[in-house]
Amino acid sequence: MQQQAATHIAAIFCHKTMMNYEETCDYLYSQTPSFEKTGKTGFNEGLAITLALDEHFDHPHRSFRSVHVAGTNGKGSVSHTLAAQLQAAGYRVGLYTSPHLVDFRERIRVNGIPVTKEYVVDFVDKAKPFYESLKPSFFEITTAMAFCYFRHMKVDIAVIEVGLGGRLDCTNIITPVLSVITNISLDHTDMLGDTLAAIAGEKAGIIKPGVPVIIGESHPETRPVFQHVAEKQGAPILFADDHPLVVSATPLKNGGIHYVTAGGEEFDGELSGLYQMKNTNTALHAIDQLICQGILNKVDYTAFAKICQTTGLMGRWQMIREQPLVICDTGHNTGGWRYLSEQIRNVSCQTLRIVFGMVSDKDVSTVMSMLPRNAKYYFTKADTHRAIPETRIRDIGQAFGLEGKCFSTVAEAYRAALEDSCSNDFIFVGGSTYVVADFMKTAI
Repeated sequence: MQQQAATHIAAIFCHKTMMNYEETCDYLYSQTPSFEKTGKTGFNEGLAITLALDEHFDHPHRSFRSVHVAGTNGKGSVSHTLAAQLQAAGYRVGLYTSPHLVDFRERIRVNGIPVTKEYVVDFVDKAKPFYESLKPSFFEITTAMAFCYFRHMKVDIAVIEVGLGGRLDCTNIITPVLSVITNISLDHTDMLGDTLAAIAGEKAGIIKPGVPVIIGESHPETRPVFQHVAEKQGAPILFADDHPLVVSATPLKNGGIHYVTAGGEEFDGELSGLYQMKNTNTALHAIDQLICQGILNKVDYTAFAKICQTTGLMGRWQMIREQPLVICDTGHNTGGWRYLSEQIRNVSCQTLRIVFGMVSDKDVSTVMSMLPRNAKYYFTKADTHRAIPETRIRDIGQAFGLEGKCFSTVAEAYRAALEDSCSNDFIFVGGSTYVVADFMKTAI
């Protein structure tokens, strides 16, 4: 089937016919290696191809200011939060994030509006003769597209989320006004290193000469790494957890969190999840730095209450329905699940049902050791080559006392959980960004 699709796509190009949007996406997925589909083989090490693309497109990232956000967990939430603040201040704001959940265009937004289908098609069609000889990765060509689109749309400032790591990530050609590193935990260890210090060294690669950097959460292993790189680069550094700006965070009944700041300000944040308290503290420090630079005049606390509406963010402790309660979350590693496991346990329900799957480059055993044993599990796999077979997930779970059934697709697993539920049950869908993506695409 894949070979037939590739042949069909090749035939399209032989006849010089411009593709439609769906064909263009198929081409990107099939002709350029994608880390999200194939793992490590979809990642080009080094910045040579990125720099060649940047030269070809005449350095589009130089036409706008930017904020660069890296980290193991929380970088998506922080990126969207900062974008919402900048939009509230009246700026035209670009936002580049990954991966997408439902539609490729989610990755590239201006003031919350996704890049148009026409632009995606036109960019790929016109750029193809140049980049096909380079054999760029999916993320390299997507990043070039994002930077070109932001220039085309004349954005004032863009929030750029790192794809993987930092030092060798293709977003790292930018010189931002501010760098943010949310936190460090063990993830992508086959590519970034198997210690916190090694991973911190890769993330610290986004620290630029003289550019202030905010570290959201530090650790005895990571702090010296960040301090050393910042000192070497002459970059002012602030550890957000040394200066808590959030003193309390109370979950609201209908979702979201009520915050109280060290200065006595009270406001509601739309994003739910216990982990959002640390993300909000990080974001507030980043906002303060943007105020110091004259880019923002103040913290717009009302913007925290409409981040999803403003920027299009999905998948962060997102409630899909109320009876039964259905929530999904893209948390996919040990750092994220330290918060998720506690939050899941705190939800009052008659029966807890968990639709669960993971991908192969994660610390699966550690994550599954955190899962509640009193739940009924619907083990599944996402539509990616990196997905662990559902039977293997079940076997690992049994070692930790987790019992459940296997389903070959996320849609089947969710439908089974829904059919088994009464109105007072709680269904959680997660374990992988790709599980949530499949859920969003096919099961709602």
